[in-house]
Amino acid sequence: MKRILLLVGSVILILAFVFIVLNIKKGEISSQGGQGEFAPLLNEAQKLETQGNSLAAKDAYQKLVADFPNSREVMDWQKKIEGMNMKLLFSSVAIPAKTAEYEIKPGDSLDKIAKDYETTVELIMKSNSLTDDKIYPGKSIRVWIAPFSIVVDKSQNTLILKSSEEIIKTYTVSTGANNITPVGTFKVIEKIPNPPWYKSGAVIPAASPENILGTRWLGLDKEGYGIHGTNDAQTLGRQITAGCIRMSNPDVEELYSIVPKGTEVTIVD
Repeated sequence: MKRILLLVGSVILILAFVFIVLNIKKGEISSQGGQGEFAPLLNEAQKLETQGNSLAAKDAYQKLVADFPNSREVMDWQKKIEGMNMKLLFSSVAIPAKTAEYEIKPGDSLDKIAKDYETTVELIMKSNSLTDDKIYPGKSIRVWIAPFSIVVDKSQNTLILKSSEEIIKTYTVSTGANNITPVGTFKVIEKIPNPPWYKSGAVIPAASPENILGTRWLGLDKEGYGIHGTNDAQTLGRQITAGCIRMSNPDVEELYSIVPKGTEVTIVD
């Protein structure tokens, strides 16, 4: 009889445990938004993405993030949004309040147009599929008009590219060892492709494996500090530099092509 009672008691405990676990799981799913709840919108976002409609796909993914912020998939959706942002940035798609259509006039050059609109020649070329800097009067091109800004978060070792306060893309970077990268608001005042590195009176050429600046340099208005590339991507994501912000070469080349001189850079702890 005692054995039967012990057995029944054990079964009850097991069933109670299973009941509690199932209710916890149910609660987690409910708090996160079950997949059934967001499946139609996710399917629509994926369909639009497959069709190449980046603007509508981005809007759909943004709605997913807004409506289901606790979903386990929210980080994947945010990455999708950044991917759509970059596609749109380098495309000819017209975006309200962010782009303008400009008709080329006699005497114009890409450099002049870029300066007038505070953008870059590289971005104009990419978004209009131009293979060289030759332009012709009467032809219309798309120009990005929304200002860019950069935020560097030292605690996360991230660099966030914004346009009119909207996050365009987040990059993993390295910042100064022992938190020495200065905080504050600065501006990009210098842009140098394949920069030489001036080290203790010596000049290390760009092609040298000893050059730690990588393929691009964006100098800030704080002497000696800037954003640059690296040939050693394994060092990214740590506080390890002499004070500068270090990016992978592909990332710094992309950033270099987007932001013009005068771009505001805010560095926070």
